[in-house]
Amino acid sequence: MSQLKGRVTLATVAGSAGVSIATVSKVLNGRSDVSPATRARVQEVLERHGYVGRRPEPVQRDTVELFYQGVVNAYSVEVIQGVVEAGQAAGVDVVLNSRPKHPPSTGAAAGRAATWIRQLIANDRRAAIGLTSELSEADLAALARARVPMVVIDPANTPEPDVTSVGSTNFAGGMAATQHLLSLGHRRIAYIGGPPTSRCNQARMSGYRNAMESVGAGIPAEYIWLSDFLYDDGVAGGSAMLDLRDRPTAIFAGSDEVALGVLEAARARGLRVPEELSLVGFDDTEVARLASPPLTTVRQPLREMGAVALRTALQLAAGEPVASHHVELATSLIVRGSAAQYGLSSIAAS
Repeated sequence: MSQLKGRVTLATVAGSAGVSIATVSKVLNGRSDVSPATRARVQEVLERHGYVGRRPEPVQRDTVELFYQGVVNAYSVEVIQGVVEAGQAAGVDVVLNSRPKHPPSTGAAAGRAATWIRQLIANDRRAAIGLTSELSEADLAALARARVPMVVIDPANTPEPDVTSVGSTNFAGGMAATQHLLSLGHRRIAYIGGPPTSRCNQARMSGYRNAMESVGAGIPAEYIWLSDFLYDDGVAGGSAMLDLRDRPTAIFAGSDEVALGVLEAARARGLRVPEELSLVGFDDTEVARLASPPLTTVRQPLREMGAVALRTALQLAAGEPVASHHVELATSLIVRGSAAQYGLSSIAAS
């Protein structure tokens, strides 16, 4: 083939390869209706002469902002994955952002909220999704004025009734976890959970209390430990529980990470799980399956929660009505190896 000179165009490539311009275009666009021999010939000419074509016009895609407060952990990774996958299916880009926590009563709260909303508008976000985030009155007022649709996943505080949120059946999950331990014969069951103001924590703890009260099992004040849903909180809460004179024979942890912290507190005291302490977590993240022993836990459909939040946010952005301002997806108990029948442990005789 002769060396092409000057600007390389589709016409010159086609002439050199002995094919039509339409065939060259098909090769460039990855079309399948070109024979392998012809495709190879055209690609050889394209590569030999460095054909790059015309820069395509950028495709403008809708964006949704997913923001969170605190740290990204095993729970939030699963939810984020669900949001991103649903965004891909809907042709929407998801932008991840972190918002620092601020005291809600400071005079600067309204200014910070206004700055945040201006950024959302300037970046042309179609909607916003909050992950376990706390929304202040200033945040909600600014969002309403700017008409930016908002969906919150597992809100860190109890939102206003008209704030759309997505969660799971936390009350039922808390009951299921506790009933499982009760069915194994345990009565000294403690709860280590998240922030007292967290709606999902309140529901899980209410499920725990309901199950305990249904069999007349007492709950000493020291059997409730509320802090956050993180590993260090499990270590601290577990240490406090396991140092009690009448320590619990079983612990229901409000998250898998808390459960891992309890496992460490038990290990540090030479207590075996489940032989000397039964343990149930909540979430069913990857860490539950990797724990030793594998963690019995309440499964939340975390990825589906993220997907529902994304689809709901797009509905709100399109001005479409939503069936409910609060969606709860079903939880289920996953039985593994961290809980055992009461009576197997030396703790039972204490």
